[in-house]
Amino acid sequence: MNRNVVGAKVREARKKAKPPITQKDLAARLEVLGLEIDQAKISKIEQGIRPVFDYELAKIAEALKVSVEWLLGADKT
Repeated sequence: MNRNVVGAKVREARKKAKPPITQKDLAARLEVLGLEIDQAKISKIEQGIRPVFDYELAKIAEALKVSVEWLLGADKT
């Protein structure tokens, strides 16, 4: 069962970044922003196994330099 709708978009944003961002790099960026999500949790988010809370979604978007709307699939750009 898929527990979030953003996992695939998180992976896509990481891989499209120049240079690509690893899960470990994303975890480090989130820590700088005050959110402790380790690489294993990021992997689970991307697989749709772990739910994402609203406050986490905002920080993930900031760390990846994308909008929350894009992560949610609402922004097609």
